[in-house]
Order: sequence, then C-alpha cells, then structure tokens
Amino acid sequence: MRLLAGFGGILAFAAGAALTVSAPLAASASIVVPGAQQQSAAAALLPGFGNPDGHAAVPQAAAAVSTSHPDYVVGGGTAASCTSAAVVKAVAKGGVITFNCGPSPVTIKMNATAKVRNTSHKIVLDGGGKVTLSGRGQRQILYMNTCDSRQKITTSNCYNQEWPRLVVQNITLENGNSQARQSNVNFGGGGGGAIFDEGGQLKVVNSRFLNNRCYQSGPDLGGAAIRALAQWRGQPVYLTKDTFSGGRCSNGGALSSIGVSWVVLNSLFTNNRAIGFGANPADPGTAGGGSGGSIYTDGNKYKVRIEGTVIRGGHAREGGGAIFFVSNNNTGWMTIKNSTLHNNPSAVFWTRPYPGIYFHSSGHPRVINSKIG
Repeated sequence: MRLLAGFGGILAFAAGAALTVSAPLAASASIVVPGAQQQSAAAALLPGFGNPDGHAAVPQAAAAVSTSHPDYVVGGGTAASCTSAAVVKAVAKGGVITFNCGPSPVTIKMNATAKVRNTSHKIVLDGGGKVTLSGRGQRQILYMNTCDSRQKITTSNCYNQEWPRLVVQNITLENGNSQARQSNVNFGGGGGGAIFDEGGQLKVVNSRFLNNRCYQSGPDLGGAAIRALAQWRGQPVYLTKDTFSGGRCSNGGALSSIGVSWVVLNSLFTNNRAIGFGANPADPGTAGGGSGGSIYTDGNKYKVRIEGTVIRGGHAREGGGAIFFVSNNNTGWMTIKNSTLHNNPSAVFWTRPYPGIYFHSSGHPRVINSKIG
C-alpha cells in the first residue's frame, strides 16, 4: 500500500497483481509497428488506422467530415511541392485543407509548428491517407490555443469558446516533440508532441500517431500525441479509428488532459509509456509524473468513454499502465465497452481489480463486455 497526498485528498494505491474479465472479447489481430518511419519507407510498413476489429457505432459528431470542396490545397501534384511552409500557411489560413502531393505516400518534414489562428472557425486537415507530417523529433506539429494572444484572443472567455474547431483526419503525425516544461499556468503546462489544443473543439479521425514525445518529467503535463484542455461547453474530444504507438512522455504516452471528456472509438494504442517518476504531487526529491501509460486524465466532472478499442503494451513508471483517471470531486465517470486492455503494467499502483487502470472517483469504472488483464 502506498499513500500519496493530492487530487483533493489522501489516495491509497494497491500493489500486487490481479485479473478481471467481464464478458471477454476475442483477442484482436496483432499489428507490427516499426520504429521511427523514414521518408522513403513504403506505405505497407505503416500500421493500419485504428482497431480493425472495433465495431463501435460512430455518431455524426465523431465521424470524418467532407472535404469535397477544399478551401486550400497543399501541393501542386508532386512530392517536392508539399512543403512544411505550405502546411504552416494553410493551417494559418484555416478552412478545409487537402493535399495534392502526387500518387505515392509522402512525408513532409516540418521545419516549424503549424499554428491555428483563433480568427478561424473550422480547420480541417485531411491527408487523404497518404500524407505524413513529421516533427523530425524536434518540434510540435500542430498547435491551437484560444488563450494565446499571439494567435489573437477573440472572446472575453478564451477558456470556453466555440471556435476554432480543428478536425484532423486521414493523416499520420510522427516524431512530434513538445519540450514545454511543467508550469503553474494554463492548466498545468505543456504536452502534446503532435497536437496541442487548448480551447475550441477537437476531433481526430482515421489517423496515426507514431513515436511522438513530450517532456520527460513533471507531475501534471502529458500527452506525447495529444494534449487537450478547455473544450467548449465541456464537449468531448472525439477520436475515431486512430492508432497511437511508441509515444513517450512524463504522463500519458498517447493522450493527456485536465478537465476534458473523451470519446475513443475503434482505436488502437500500442507501446506507449509514461516515463516520469514521482507521481502527482511529486514525491520529495523527484520531478513527478509517470502515470497513464497510454491515457492520462485529471479534473472534476468529466467523462471518458472507450469503445471498440485495444490498449496493449503500455507501461507506467508509477500508476495506470493503460489508463490513469482522477476525478478530484468524485463526479467523473469512465466507461470501457467492447474493448481489450492487455499487458499494460503499472510499476507502483493501480486499482483492483483492473490491471493497468488507476481510477479515482465514486464507484468503479463501467466495464462492459471487455477484457482487462
């Protein structure tokens, strides 16, 4: 038993090992995920989009949007015409963005982060299933922040505004890197090696996140792939048929948020790790972090729904090898349905009888027809 102060009280963490199965699913097919992708790698080496065995119903709010009439096309028909500068310019302009980079898959090496202007309403970035944006291990790939004056603050309450709405679909984001450290402002600081979103609305469909990074320590920063904060009117971030693999961050090797709800449908998480040490609040002499191998969420009244999804091979140096869920005032809830969570060790703490999950709220997670072990 380990006791930590924080999250609104003293929390007791159980040690040991256990297995719980509620109407287990058949094991999903294995998908081999390579290391950092090279620009010349064949498309066949990339993992698929999401969990091929996931059959959760997808509501319209979580579905891909039409790009039949784009506002901006990146590229003029060749790979060489699809440049970092063109992507940055397109995202700054906003609207529906597609790519024309030739017939073969292309990797665009980003020399700068593409930043959303808060004067935009809808930004749709659609790679057509053939485009990869690479942060080159050096920079964040996409950035949206309604409270960033450099992107123009447009309302009196930047933490709760309807626009911009960012939709990312049919694209691969790899080797993103956010090195923003923990801070005491903006909901606890940095994260989001591939996507950082504070404010507005975010949806990601049929996309891959491979080998992304964020800062390696800090008690409440996270999200090697996505960091989400302050969504409009508490609307969830929707993730549909997405793949997250090889992410590393202090917390949340794939996803991280504070006070944000998530709907995760038919997606796949493999080999994501929370690499910080010292938990939250940080143990004396440590920098803190290490929770939520794949998913790290914190806040008060928020919801996480995971359906038709596989989370496999995650690891947390502290707690929640698959999922870390804390509702400070015990009003949040989490549902796991028709999903498989397998081999997600938590080095220090987890919640019995759910291996790989740390859950702090009233009652227990709602586990329906799922296998957790």
